[in-house]
Amino acid sequence: MANPWRGEVPMVIDGKRRIMRLTLGALAELEAELGEGSLVDLVQRFEGGRYCARDVLALVVAGLRGGGWRGDAADLRCAEIEGGPLAAAQAAATLLARAFATPGPE
Repeated sequence: MANPWRGEVPMVIDGKRRIMRLTLGALAELEAELGEGSLVDLVQRFEGGRYCARDVLALVVAGLRGGGWRGDAADLRCAEIEGGPLAAAQAAATLLARAFATPGPE
């Protein structure tokens, strides 16, 4: 079960339930992946609905790696994400929010 107090967000990939979490190391990886963009820019893009598929993929990969997964973006390109791209974007947004806030009622 995902623990929102730890910033965890569940996601089902290829039928297997995974836990995503943005640890400090995962956040550093995310910053490196985004190149010139900052985490503040990413938060603002998600809040404003201006994110792209690359943002979602980078967040999901960072979150999965923070949760202990050892794959990379190439492993997700053909993966089946339960709920499709919309569910992935919602999980990525939740993951980002939980990394910088205490959880409230869902």
